[in-house]
Amino acid sequence: MEQKSPNTALLVMDMQEGIVAMLPAASTILSNAAKAIAAARSNNIPVIYVVVGFRNGVPEVSETSTKSFAAGKAHFASLNMDDFMRVHAELTPADGEVTVVKRRVSAFTGSDLEVILRAFGIKHLVLAGISTSGVVLSTLREAADKDYKLTVLSDCCADRDEEVHRVLTTKVFPGQADVLMVEEWSK
Repeated sequence: MEQKSPNTALLVMDMQEGIVAMLPAASTILSNAAKAIAAARSNNIPVIYVVVGFRNGVPEVSETSTKSFAAGKAHFASLNMDDFMRVHAELTPADGEVTVVKRRVSAFTGSDLEVILRAFGIKHLVLAGISTSGVVLSTLREAADKDYKLTVLSDCCADRDEEVHRVLTTKVFPGQADVLMVEEWSK
């Protein structure tokens, strides 16, 4: 295991039914994320799930919200949010594992993630999520500004655009985080 510190947590971000369903060939990322979760659990590293979601009627999204949220408001309002926000069945949280609901792209924005991390004494975040250019990038940048040590599990992240994923994980993220494959991290 790359980091066995008691101050480490694995963040499994936006790997929820409604988002995984939009990703072609999701089986690979789900399998890799399951390996990361198993490694974290076997090393007593907390696994914290982060999902994006809204209340019925989507009051958190205004006409002036970011382009992606404002454009999706009608779609989000038509969804059963409980189903949309459910962590994918292949990655179901174990008893006692925390699920954080966020209202924007970063895992920190509109959530109580920072309160949970402080309560657990977490200083090192290991990131896995969909999408690389969305939740992973936004969370990495905000976490770096908050002085967390960071690791990105590149094969536990995915993006609809493979080139964007490649550029982020090979050129952008290494400036602020260790970028590893799940097998390297779980040794």
